[in-house]
Amino acid sequence: MTEWTVDRVVHFKPGELCKNGYVHFGFHDRSGRHYLLEHRKHFVGLIGAEGEFEWTIAPHVIFDGVPNIEVELSYPIYIDSMPDGMLVVSNFGDGRLYIVDVAKMHAEIFVDGPSLGIKHAGNCVVDNDGSVWLNEVDGCKVWRFDRSGRPTLTLGNGSPDFQSGPTAFDKVRFNWIYDIRRGPDGNIYVLDSRNFAVRVIDLAVRKVRTIAGTGESGCSGDGGPAVKATFGSDPQAKYDGPISLSLDETGDIFVGDRQNHVVRMIHRSSGTIETIAGKRVADTRRMNDPNESDPRNLNLPEISSMDYHGKRLLVPTDLASGGDLAVLRRL
Repeated sequence: MTEWTVDRVVHFKPGELCKNGYVHFGFHDRSGRHYLLEHRKHFVGLIGAEGEFEWTIAPHVIFDGVPNIEVELSYPIYIDSMPDGMLVVSNFGDGRLYIVDVAKMHAEIFVDGPSLGIKHAGNCVVDNDGSVWLNEVDGCKVWRFDRSGRPTLTLGNGSPDFQSGPTAFDKVRFNWIYDIRRGPDGNIYVLDSRNFAVRVIDLAVRKVRTIAGTGESGCSGDGGPAVKATFGSDPQAKYDGPISLSLDETGDIFVGDRQNHVVRMIHRSSGTIETIAGKRVADTRRMNDPNESDPRNLNLPEISSMDYHGKRLLVPTDLASGGDLAVLRRL
């Protein structure tokens, strides 16, 4: 079993954006830059070394004295950097992707999702060749776009389905995809959420393989092969199934098992799975103890948007009174 500790717990009150150098919901890009994504207020901001905002991307100026790149964001959900330093931002609210030139303080539409039938855009992940991958959440598709924003590949036909074995690109099906990430091997990892599975788009062999999950819900498998594990479900929830995915620099995979209120880790070397944080019973009214050191004692009621950076896994949760950011560190 892998040993982890709680490096710190940061409490966020409603409206708090950045605290002690951390943001509640945000991501680091491959160069280590740290971004806040304020979904409901429709803006993105770069966090400086002292926790200040260096600039924002938003429909209007957010903070007096902070430069703003004006663009009509609509529930921005992910940001990544292109090989040339440009940024790409995906918007869940309108299905569009924007390309951002910070040096010129300019942004424009990169992918007009609605014209392609994309309603809800998920993550915009840049691969090692500079192509941009996008998960169409309820459309059950994964798209690849070239550097000009032209679609070059679509996986899935829009109808939910699941195949447990290796499946050719033209045959593969998904069921509500909440998260995708680039792995250190250059492949694209997919959280096939309503199939309760983690899958990998293997670019070398042009097949999609299942890394974890059987296609059925539950909470089983710890200590054994991840492909036989099950993840949590709540059919009454708007977003059923595991909701967040992240990978470390070696290819170990972390899954925010939202309905089971735990973080699961899939070991790349052995293919086994274990629970590293949280417990099955969660309390939406209770903040975590800032002195807690055991990740297995954490209260994780609504896991969302995990981010791995600098040997640490950042796990945000929603609470009625705001939310926590639990920062985990491997021993």
